[in-house]
Amino acid sequence: MELEFQTRMTTNILFDYMLRHTYNSPSGILGSGIGAVLVVGFFGTQNFLYLLAGMVLLLYLPGSLYLSSLKQMQSTPAFQEPLCYRITQEGIMVTQGEASQLQEWENIYKAVSTRCSIIVYNTKVNAWIFPRSDMGAMTPKVIEMISTHLPADKVRIRW
Repeated sequence: MELEFQTRMTTNILFDYMLRHTYNSPSGILGSGIGAVLVVGFFGTQNFLYLLAGMVLLLYLPGSLYLSSLKQMQSTPAFQEPLCYRITQEGIMVTQGEASQLQEWENIYKAVSTRCSIIVYNTKVNAWIFPRSDMGAMTPKVIEMISTHLPADKVRIRW
């Protein structure tokens, strides 16, 4: 079976990816935890400094990630053109313009999901983002292909 679809990056899709990537890292988890503890500390002490510091920690990261995704959308030429994906028994072929790249299944790092996308990491920090809106009715078939070809411990996709 072969699946083909096109994706077009948007600010919201990129922001969704950045949130998932950041909040699943040790620093993102730590920052959120400290922010939450400070907010809870405010209710115990009534010290507004705790509330202020906690809110800065909890709101700064998403705000800066959104601004970063806006900036990347404007400054990255690759985001201006659609990407074409072909998922086959051999791997995932990505084409944009005249350039093509095949990533074989055994070389794929992991696959995860967010509410908006399926994210396939080809390295620890680089990924292809498959927006669910662009895949449409093909989404379950894409998830099935990924789940079939990757070991179970590399797949963290929720339907």
